[in-house]
Amino acid sequence: MTGDMLINYALGILFFPLISFIILIFVGKRLPRQGDVVGIGTIILTLILSLAMFGSMLLSHDPGFRHEASFTWIDLGDFEIRLGFLIDNITIIMLLVVSLISTMTHIFSTKYMEGDIRYSRYYAYLGLFTFSMNGIVLANNLVSLYIFWELVGVSSYLLIGHWFEKDSAADASKKAFLTNRVGDIGFFIGLMLVFTALGTFNYAEVFEGVAKGAISGTLLTFAGIGLFMGAVGKSSQFPLHIWLPDAMEGPTPVSALMHAATMVAAGVYLSVRLFPLFTPEALLFIAYTGGFTAIFAATIAITQNDIKKVLAYSTISQLGYMILAVGTGAYVAGFFHLVTHAMFKACLFYGSGSVIHAMHHALHNLKDHDTDPQDMRNMGGFKSKMPITYWTMLVATLAISGVPLFSGFLSKDAILAGTLSFASHHPQHFLLPVFGFSAALITAFYMFRLIFMTFHNQPKLPNVYSDIHESPKPMVFPLILLSSLSVFIFYTLPYFNPLSDHGWFMELIKAKDSMVPGSPSAHDIAEGMHHSHTLTMILSILVASLGILLSWAVYIKNSVSADNWSKRLDLYYNLSLNKYYFDENYNKYLYQPFLRLANRVSYIDWDLYDKYFINGFGHITKWLSSVTGRIDYDGLDQTIVDGLGRSMGKAGSSLKEIQTGRLQNYMLFALFGVIIIIIFQSF
Repeated sequence: MTGDMLINYALGILFFPLISFIILIFVGKRLPRQGDVVGIGTIILTLILSLAMFGSMLLSHDPGFRHEASFTWIDLGDFEIRLGFLIDNITIIMLLVVSLISTMTHIFSTKYMEGDIRYSRYYAYLGLFTFSMNGIVLANNLVSLYIFWELVGVSSYLLIGHWFEKDSAADASKKAFLTNRVGDIGFFIGLMLVFTALGTFNYAEVFEGVAKGAISGTLLTFAGIGLFMGAVGKSSQFPLHIWLPDAMEGPTPVSALMHAATMVAAGVYLSVRLFPLFTPEALLFIAYTGGFTAIFAATIAITQNDIKKVLAYSTISQLGYMILAVGTGAYVAGFFHLVTHAMFKACLFYGSGSVIHAMHHALHNLKDHDTDPQDMRNMGGFKSKMPITYWTMLVATLAISGVPLFSGFLSKDAILAGTLSFASHHPQHFLLPVFGFSAALITAFYMFRLIFMTFHNQPKLPNVYSDIHESPKPMVFPLILLSSLSVFIFYTLPYFNPLSDHGWFMELIKAKDSMVPGSPSAHDIAEGMHHSHTLTMILSILVASLGILLSWAVYIKNSVSADNWSKRLDLYYNLSLNKYYFDENYNKYLYQPFLRLANRVSYIDWDLYDKYFINGFGHITKWLSSVTGRIDYDGLDQTIVDGLGRSMGKAGSSLKEIQTGRLQNYMLFALFGVIIIIIFQSF
């Protein structure tokens, strides 16, 4: 496939969803089926184009493939900004991920959102989001990236708040938008630091400038951390993780699209793209941020009872894994996990949506509006009622738990090998692999806890259970496809070794050396991971097996009582159940003090400054105006100007009497004047 053809395909992938948004937002309600066919049709076109590009990539099998096209956006002589596309193997894979998950979301939503009051608007916003996400993927410079980055933020606000009549959904959308703005401020500062030092936004030119030392040392470290702060917000890393669980207030298909595969992955994609400019100090900051987020979120997920909240904190934890991989230099492994995670986590979200849909239907038939359809304590025994949902979610759970024969084992193993290799070279950072392996153990435990509580044991609510049934075909089709894509073979071809990550992915996505002098080379990192592979694999399988076994003992065998242990560990249990009280503490120590400060500043501004200074100054000015007005009008105008005018008028009236029109009078005046002149001359 030629470069020009790739650019044309990329333009189609970018703008088809935007066309869908424009059509649906203006005339969607007047179209058949409220225009969902338009949304589905355009997104299927993007999937076809993405598959064509993906097939071309596999056939050419060129790890160094790169094609770029750009145009001048702003040209002010010495100041010029160019925008454009960058198409390489990372771009093509990411475009396929976005278009595939978005297509599944569009199809799944036909039944899940059926009868929704804002059905056409929902599909319009899906199109806007997909357009924005594809823009991030295709950008070849920091300005384009930042523009689409903000558009993704707007799109997420609209989709999370789709049911804005509910206060919880409206609050969640605002929380997501504002929390992301915090990270985006850091992103913008980092962006401007890079531009100020290098005079360019283009990725290649930025990397070249870093390699030449045009920006280095502490300034480059701060610039890198600033850019990474954008990823902290979008990828919900600690301490900006608080928005993602609340975002579950949006429709479940939105959670699968944005919070499993695309929007939250944007931060990881950013980190992967900009890896060559991160200094060792910045990478260390990134590694600890990701590692701590992985274990921190996992310890919260272990006690949650809302099925979507479990998956939300699981997503935060898995994103922490990806960020940890970037920080330890194994960023290709992080990107690999981004792709595999997109498949099995989207499958899990769709599966949870299938369960919730069935619960809603059953509760609606019972006219029960009090029972929570998302609480796993109200489920149980669904395996026989929803076999497709069960088996597909089980496959996805095995994948996320890191069990061999599934994709998650390959990518998780690569990340853990990277952390173990990093710690072996830097023993003082032993906590990083501890974070990684501990999170892996806890992940296996809480994910099988979800499966066991939802699908196994006796039904918790027999009257609800009797009306539970499998979801319609448009909802189970994405589950079957994505669970199939969670099997190892799709990522190891043309090889068939389920314990090795060798395959088309690792052959086509090659790590690049950092542009920062003194950083380890990609070869050294790969060598370290290779030597750590066997030990990592053994440990990974052991911790996954231990987590699954422990979950089975607690929730199936009942040989370990969860209630008893929660009472014994009452302090920790309450901390985990209440998410370590982050929302409450943020509200108490950040939001409320800030609001009080804002109120005081407002009081000073409105009641003091405006009232006594601005308004007082206005009163003084008004009084001075009235005084000067009287002086001007009554004094100057009336007395001097008007008085002189009146005097001149009277003089004129007197003098006009002289003009009689009689010749003898004029001769007499002339003679009188001559006499006066003669008299004056005689003196």
